[in-house]
Amino acid sequence: MSPQTASIPQPPIPKPRFEIGLYSFAELTPDPHTGRQISPAQRLHNLLEEIELADQVGLDIFALGEHHRPDFVSSSPAVILAAAATRTQSIRLSSAVTVLSSDDPVRVFQDFATLDLISQGRAEIMAGRGSFVESFPLFGYDLRDYNALFAEKLDLLLKIRAAEQVSWSGKHRPGLDNQGVYPRPFQSQLPIWVAVGGTPESVIRAATLGLPLAIAIIGGLPEQFAQLVTLYRRVALQNGHDLADMPVSINSHGFIADNSQQAVEEAFPIFQQTMNKIGRERGWPPMTRPQFDASCTLRGANFIGSAAEVIEKLLFQHEIFQHQRFLLQLSVGTMPHDKVLRAIELLGTKVAPVVRDEVARRTAL
Repeated sequence: MSPQTASIPQPPIPKPRFEIGLYSFAELTPDPHTGRQISPAQRLHNLLEEIELADQVGLDIFALGEHHRPDFVSSSPAVILAAAATRTQSIRLSSAVTVLSSDDPVRVFQDFATLDLISQGRAEIMAGRGSFVESFPLFGYDLRDYNALFAEKLDLLLKIRAAEQVSWSGKHRPGLDNQGVYPRPFQSQLPIWVAVGGTPESVIRAATLGLPLAIAIIGGLPEQFAQLVTLYRRVALQNGHDLADMPVSINSHGFIADNSQQAVEEAFPIFQQTMNKIGRERGWPPMTRPQFDASCTLRGANFIGSAAEVIEKLLFQHEIFQHQRFLLQLSVGTMPHDKVLRAIELLGTKVAPVVRDEVARRTAL
């Protein structure tokens, strides 16, 4: 081994502990109390501070969603995550999600392989079909091809990951004839997760391909999603995959404060404003306070409360899913920056150590 090779850090070994992290859409919405809205530049500055703090307090991953709307500022997650990579040491950096149906798998791979080189092995891709559809007309795709686009482009992305020289043909993108895709990532294999919102077909696709699964639970009773995890693991085994290589992540909305009442009172107007705006677009009824309060209980979907309450809920859900990763969205709407930083601090210093220790104890039994 040459001196130059010896000095290059090796990719991090996957951690056996239960992983806890954050995801964000980099929301850019008015403060519900003042009506004021910060600039996109300030929002990105705040976001980088949040990722940096998440790394400092020992969280495992920060993921960033892709959106093409005025109320979010993260249309290019890989660019933002590359900036975060230069300010962090250990935290993994992922999309949440890459809207693969309306993107080019070659560019997606190149962007995240570049991020992986900059971060020295900390990049991931979380691929999904996306819950918003603005990117389809923006990039010239037909929504009628929603499902076919994702299946075809995921197939190409996996072929690019598997080999430098790629030959491939499809219906929705020009083919490749033994063409090289560069750069290659720092890791021997760039992790690719499939993110789903609850459709069995998407779960079966991930299981058949042997890809890790991320399930977004943002409403209803979490135990209703248990059958999806069971389906995923059953289909994976039927296809000859090792479940040790197929972790499950649960991704949910939430907010943590020093006490339960503070968390609920600070989160409600922000959640209500954002969810009602999206609800008007989709025909949902307005969010009521009783509905919100119910979502914050042990069996509700939202992780909103004190550190102790979030710990209890995380361990309750672990009994249901036996999952390996949890990501918390901070925040659903515009929360004051100092309160977001406090929530990150509580998640990293108060919640994560207790949950990791208890999950380790359970899995050792």
